[in-house]
Amino acid sequence: MSVSYKRSICWVRRDLRLFDHTALAEATYRSHEVFVVFVFDPTILDLLEDRAHLRVSFIHRSLQEMDRKLREQGSRLWVLLGNPATVIPQFAKEIQAEAVFASRDYEPFARRRDLTVQENLKLAGIEFLDFKDQITFDPHELATAEGNPFRVFTPFRKAWEKLFIADRDAAEAVSDLNKLARDDESIDYPMPSLKDLGFQEVELWLEPGEDAGRKRLANFASKLADYKAKRDFPALDQTSTLSVDFRFGTVSIREAIRLTLEHPSEGADSWRSELIWREFYQHILFHYPDVVDQTFQPQYRDIEYPGSKEDFEAWSEGRTGFPIVDAAMRCLNATGWMHNRLRMVVASFLTKDLLVDYRWGEAYFQRKLLDFDLASNNGGWQWSASTGADPQPYFRIFNPISQSAKFDSEGNFIRRWVPELADLEAPSIYFPALAAEFDLLTASVELGKTYPHPIVDHAIQRDRAIALLSKKPITES
Repeated sequence: MSVSYKRSICWVRRDLRLFDHTALAEATYRSHEVFVVFVFDPTILDLLEDRAHLRVSFIHRSLQEMDRKLREQGSRLWVLLGNPATVIPQFAKEIQAEAVFASRDYEPFARRRDLTVQENLKLAGIEFLDFKDQITFDPHELATAEGNPFRVFTPFRKAWEKLFIADRDAAEAVSDLNKLARDDESIDYPMPSLKDLGFQEVELWLEPGEDAGRKRLANFASKLADYKAKRDFPALDQTSTLSVDFRFGTVSIREAIRLTLEHPSEGADSWRSELIWREFYQHILFHYPDVVDQTFQPQYRDIEYPGSKEDFEAWSEGRTGFPIVDAAMRCLNATGWMHNRLRMVVASFLTKDLLVDYRWGEAYFQRKLLDFDLASNNGGWQWSASTGADPQPYFRIFNPISQSAKFDSEGNFIRRWVPELADLEAPSIYFPALAAEFDLLTASVELGKTYPHPIVDHAIQRDRAIALLSKKPITES
């Protein structure tokens, strides 16, 4: 294809990198000159109640790195502040751009935003072109034999694998950085500080930016073969920790898939399946945007969860009396991170032990997670609550004590995050309420004082949860 545009914009959003970037590759291929632009949107920022916000800090520092890398090429990052529907067309007209290139975003808000931006650009005679980048197949590319969206994961994965062609779907998108616009002081849109944006700098548990993300991916290669066998043990450093990089696009999903192809193993197959789960939830959100507000499974839309605000607060603060739950929640509150096995454990506990509406937990994770992704967060919570697409069966309920024994058998994860139990040995550390008095005394644990009594009886609550989700009357304990 020949060059079509004299000057264009590459608008970055969830793709904060230069390497293997579809929209940037297309923009530099089709244009003589490309301005790379990011927009801080106050309508989004103003909704964030925490001013010391993990994700804002991650984005800001990743943008600083992107600006530095662009300046090394003689260009820069132009940072706009305002509603994209207004500031993107204004900037495009100011620099006399003929087109705006962007990577597709599948969230309902983003789709509405992009449609408005496209309409306003069209009024100015400027084209808007968007490209697949954060997932392998667009929602319209995978369908059942009847032409409907997939609602179950395994057939979705099989269709994904059947359609996938490595040298097409995982091929690197190569940009011509010689096409980047030169740094021009007359077009001055400098990077605002976090203070300018109304936020505070936050210390993050992992390094932001493209370079750090790609380093994490490269380091994961040595763990990939053991991924399936060791991924469920939170005390081990055996997961990729790349979820935040996929969320903000500091690592290309194609590069991740290429890694699984370059290092074939059972572990690589297992991790690729997890990447496909992520894509499955993106498709679900696209085809069924109502899942943001209501259950995917219609039979559960009238459920009234009897759980209390007090129990929810105990869960969120890590003081339920179930150590694996408390450790996981304290880790989340301190770092913005939670191991995937533990996400399932705490979500099951909230919805099926405490009988609290999954939306409360979903919203709490949205506030706290560094790697928060609407599709994955909603999909994961509805899976655990048995209300979502291809969910956990309602009668299968995680026992937090047996989960501790199976996946933290030495109690090392619990000791790290619940230090008041550090001197308890396994198995007492799994559930101090059943520990011998001598063991508690030796470990200086006094239930109700140094560590809480359990706030519920798991066996009783399990029966109540099954009654609730099977639409049978709940008997009071």
